[in-house]
Amino acid sequence: MSQATRILLALVAGLLIGIALAAVDPKVAINITGVTQPIGAAWLHGLQMVIVPLIVGLLVTGVGAAADAARAGKIALRAVLSFVVILWATTLMSALVTPLLLDLWPLPADWSAALRNALPSAQPVGKVPTLADFFNTIVPSNVVSAAASDAFLPLTVFALAFAFAITQLAPEPRERLTGLFQALTDAMLVIIGWILKLAPVGVFALAYGVGARTGAAAFGALLHYIIIVSSIGFIVLLAGYPVAMIGARVSLTRFARTVAPAQAVAISTQSSLASLPAMLEATEELGAPPATAGIILPIAVAIFRATSPAMNLAVALYVAHWLGVPIGPGQLAAGVTTAAITTMGSVSLPGTISFIASVAPVAIAMGVPIEALGLLVAVETIPDLFRTVGNVTMDTAITTFWGRRTALAEARAAEAANRL
Repeated sequence: MSQATRILLALVAGLLIGIALAAVDPKVAINITGVTQPIGAAWLHGLQMVIVPLIVGLLVTGVGAAADAARAGKIALRAVLSFVVILWATTLMSALVTPLLLDLWPLPADWSAALRNALPSAQPVGKVPTLADFFNTIVPSNVVSAAASDAFLPLTVFALAFAFAITQLAPEPRERLTGLFQALTDAMLVIIGWILKLAPVGVFALAYGVGARTGAAAFGALLHYIIIVSSIGFIVLLAGYPVAMIGARVSLTRFARTVAPAQAVAISTQSSLASLPAMLEATEELGAPPATAGIILPIAVAIFRATSPAMNLAVALYVAHWLGVPIGPGQLAAGVTTAAITTMGSVSLPGTISFIASVAPVAIAMGVPIEALGLLVAVETIPDLFRTVGNVTMDTAITTFWGRRTALAEARAAEAANRL
């Protein structure tokens, strides 16, 4: 049985047992939460304690990988720049569309109230930023203080500046520092692996409390969450088709037919890396030279997650909606910036780990409580399908776009040389 299955079963069992006990004796069911709630909170704190060093380490190594790719040549540099543009564009799309979806189809008020009561410890994290705070604090005056107070936006900006500064060093010190942060990241991932072995216990404890206090509303809320967040990933997935049609001048039917085998691999494996051979075959069939695809696709798989910032922001916005936390312009700006920047650090992480490592900084930057993430991670399998298929579709579209442009430029250069 996979770890994801064990976590999902723990979620269902916790909810069902909590609902059943509440139906038999509500007082006893609530009294038991005095034991389960601290257990769930301790598990969440274990995940939270590694987020700061993990995000810093991932940003340094992610930016280093992007910089190394850019140094490889013009094709790689253009691809990396296009990745950055798409990441920011999809994040802004999520900032606009997620609230719209929640307005059109809100979580029922009684469900929302019950869920808020089920997570009594869920309080806004740190200082909730106004728009003025966003501009005043985006550059930290004390990075240690920012880390200690969970001020993720200024910490992320510092980590990003530090990462780019490392890329300007001579090769030997650059490799030494990058290796240090890679080791730091690897150590944090080991710790997260240990904590996630206890995930069924932590999720069960959290789910029991929710079930005891909310009843069947919890199942409806989780289904509502899956549909809303998956919809954002689906929009990003669909955006890959016009990128191929307009940018690479490939017909809709041809691109859809050619990318389908790679999408099928993505669905069955939930891994962009495992889909790489199928993507290479698809881009070659769509007219991208193998040499170009061989440069761009590995970079895309390593550092590009087209769906991640949009879906990570959507999760944070959903939790805010769930718990009744109002989101102002400053909070939204902090969330967009943090989501777009930290995505470069979400490299090659399993879905469960990347969910916590990617969403928690966005939520904390917006002042949104993260207690609900312990439950949502249990149903991440379905949204993760849309994440993976969307990433594979966009990777194929971008590679085809630059591959066909490169091939056309080379053909024109050869024709000009022949004329001379």
